Amino acid sequence: MSDILQVIKETIEGNRVVLFMKGTKTFPQCGFSARAVEILKRSGADFKDVNVLVDPALRQGIKELSNWPTIPQIYVNGKFVGGSDILAEMHESGELQKLLRGDEPSP
Repeated sequence: MSDILQVIKETIEGNRVVLFMKGTKTFPQCGFSARAVEILKRSGADFKDVNVLVDPALRQGIKELSNWPTIPQIYVNGKFVGGSDILAEMHESGELQKLLRGDEPSP
């Protein structure tokens, strides 16, 4: 396993909710990342943000790990949840709140 994949896995395992995004939660640098931050904040989630723009290997590595081509990517309890569209759907249906409370298993 490459070093970057190991770092990514350790980040995911070491934090309950992780958002791999373009920019930071205080300064998102794309609309989809900003949307994901807003949804997580509205849900009351305490989350770790990881700026994939700081390292091309990080940006590529997270896509390879999840087998998902786009950023942002959200992980909850060590499991890949999806991107901002899936996060929005889960928020609207109430699934996200259940997942964050621990009432529902990770996808």
